[in-house]
Amino acid sequence: MNTREAPQPSPSRLTPFGNHPMVVAIEPHQPEMVALTAASWSQAAGGIPLYFAYVDPRRFTVEEFPDGTVRHSEIDPDSVDDSWKVLQEEIEQSLTALLAPSGVPWEFRYLAGRPDRALTHLARAVDAAGIIVGTRAPGPGSRLLEVVEGSVAIRLSHHQHRPVLVVPLSVVDWETPLWG
Repeated sequence: MNTREAPQPSPSRLTPFGNHPMVVAIEPHQPEMVALTAASWSQAAGGIPLYFAYVDPRRFTVEEFPDGTVRHSEIDPDSVDDSWKVLQEEIEQSLTALLAPSGVPWEFRYLAGRPDRALTHLARAVDAAGIIVGTRAPGPGSRLLEVVEGSVAIRLSHHQHRPVLVVPLSVVDWETPLWG
């Protein structure tokens, strides 16, 4: 028997949706459906806060802070690349424009490392009720990425106790061959 068993989902670990935030995983240039779905969920739950997060796999986490923010660095120690700051600003501006009409409270976190682990850390830090993620756009490239990297939604649903809401970003017709 494994002496170090992971805590399992149970009613005692359920975080109520009504007064706890949601973590929302986003990608640059992602269709707006993920953010709009999260805003709609927030409004339906009485204006719960949303924590939008982009996880940069090209960087690693140096230190995690209690508020869910992280200090991160380049994987290559000889590289000095501050392009992440530009990306962070672009994402925040895009979210501001998209979410302003909804009036929902939100914050943005720029995270680093493995997306499932970074999102789980943020969810724990802010005591989130759940995590919202989008699907990958269909196509041979995304299928290859899913085979190589795996699905963030599946890893989240198997490795932490919060519910995961998966937002479809593109629907494939049942009649269309998958590899054609």
